Amino acid sequence: MPEGPEIKLASDKIAKDIVDRSLTEVSFAFDHLKSFEAELTAARIVSVTPKGKALLTRFSNQLSIYSHNQLYGVWYSRRAYDYPATNRQLRLAIHTEKRSALLYSASDIDVLDDDQIAAHPFLQKLGPDVLEATTTVEMVLDRLQSKTFHRKGFPALLLNQHFLGGLGNYLRSEVLFVAGIHPTLRPVDCSIDRLQKLAAALLELPRQSYATKGITNSLAIVKQLKQSGQTRRQYRHWVFGRQDCLCHLCHTEILKHTLGGRRVYFCPSCQAK
Repeated sequence: MPEGPEIKLASDKIAKDIVDRSLTEVSFAFDHLKSFEAELTAARIVSVTPKGKALLTRFSNQLSIYSHNQLYGVWYSRRAYDYPATNRQLRLAIHTEKRSALLYSASDIDVLDDDQIAAHPFLQKLGPDVLEATTTVEMVLDRLQSKTFHRKGFPALLLNQHFLGGLGNYLRSEVLFVAGIHPTLRPVDCSIDRLQKLAAALLELPRQSYATKGITNSLAIVKQLKQSGQTRRQYRHWVFGRQDCLCHLCHTEILKHTLGGRRVYFCPSCQAK
């Protein structure tokens, strides 16, 4: 599933192609949305804004397309009407004279007005976005210590968009490693120093991932590994996807478990209970 950094990178590309451009066609795969096609095509797009793992594409007629990629959705930014060779199903297409924004495989798509956006069940409960500059370490620390979240296990908590918007599975493993926290623990099990370190990592790693297009490892270590000939897959992350490989810090073998229904990776030495 695309996580906050990937959604924001996609929104940047899409916005560059379609914001404030004359539209030639907006089309939906779903019958219940086809009545909006002509009205949206006649308008202009004024913004494309990530909301956690969702996108709001806002039009000049005060309507917005809400889309959530879920597990398999993917955006393509292409030359106009240049469809990629893929077995995925096209769900939404926004065309201008020169560029097209194409959303494949996603099933959670709707057209909403401002009142519907305010009442939307996902957007209404979405926690502070980890990529928003207004989200601070102090805010995250308060949420970790709150009655709502402090007894929740990290495997579920760090995938809960009500806690923080934009987190996902690779970020879950990475932030727990940087904070030195074993993935089976809860906030209430951790010292204030450890929680402060986690709160910082919960913002720093997604923002670094966005800036570097997916790298969460130490950039100094990445530089060394690249110079030694290692591939992006080998140097991209601290622990995620690196089971049976050695920890970049202590050289202990990285382990993989399934927690909260999803795979999680950790170093049993750096993240001892």
